[in-house]
Amino acid sequence: MKQSTKFSIATALVAMLAAPLVPAAASAAPSSSGSSHGHGHGASHGGGHGHGHGHHAAPTKSGPTSIAYVEVNNDELANVGRYTLENGANAFDVAIIFAANINYEDGKAVLYNNENVQRTLDQAATQIRPLQAKGIKVTLSVLGNHQGAGLANFPTKAAARDFAAQVSATVKKYGLDGVDLDDEYSDYGVNGTPQPNQQSIGWLISALRADMPGKIISFYDIGPSSDALTTASPSIGKQLDYAWNPYYGTYTAPTIPGLPKSKLSAAAVDIQNTPQATAVSLAQRTKADGYGVFMTYNLPGGDESAYVSSFTKVLYGQAASYR
Repeated sequence: MKQSTKFSIATALVAMLAAPLVPAAASAAPSSSGSSHGHGHGASHGGGHGHGHGHHAAPTKSGPTSIAYVEVNNDELANVGRYTLENGANAFDVAIIFAANINYEDGKAVLYNNENVQRTLDQAATQIRPLQAKGIKVTLSVLGNHQGAGLANFPTKAAARDFAAQVSATVKKYGLDGVDLDDEYSDYGVNGTPQPNQQSIGWLISALRADMPGKIISFYDIGPSSDALTTASPSIGKQLDYAWNPYYGTYTAPTIPGLPKSKLSAAAVDIQNTPQATAVSLAQRTKADGYGVFMTYNLPGGDESAYVSSFTKVLYGQAASYR
């Protein structure tokens, strides 16, 4: 809580009533270097500190950066901000809007938002800004839409730059904190589109980093782009902020040259489907092995604080509450 200047008891009381609550923020702050029919992740499933009045920093936590994907076809992004730890810090550090699509129109990849993604962006004042005010970063996931265009088959650097420009323009327009890249559901080859190549994902990451210095670029480690990044130059990996295991309920760290374990999640938790005991085990292994990220998907509406607490108690030594 903030302190007001004590001119008198009366003025202090007035100041305390008038001043806003200090927003919570996480010390494990994010670094900054859905389809039209609502696909879930993989069929195989396999901010800085907020400051208030006076000299008191907002509540913080120590531990891995926690990720929360939200299927906005079904649930509200703003729900991420309702989870706090016992000391008032955020339970989650990054909220990901799942998901925008890569469509194929007039011979090129085109960024597309379905009505639910677009509604979330249009309602930034209630869905996005409150999270950012708490110190939670908000990014947009991008994945294929069965039209042949995807992260892995840009035929030229120019094509990758064109799509990167569309993404960065959306990030800027809606005041987002970055983008998440997911190489699923593209159906490479349909509509006469080319097959994946080794350079495409690197071209895209480099173009996004050039367009969005200081914004988050994360990678859901799946698909042909995953294969390409495994053997890519470390100069590409160093342009990413995070990458994570895409297979829920399992524990396997991505292998991307240039990306250290402090930026990786070996754990993958589907909050609506991964057994709670498994989530606890994955959190324990994350902490023991020193990975810097813990990825969760499918945060639903309503109070799931018992489940969320099961892993926050391991990662941060604190239970989570839903407010």
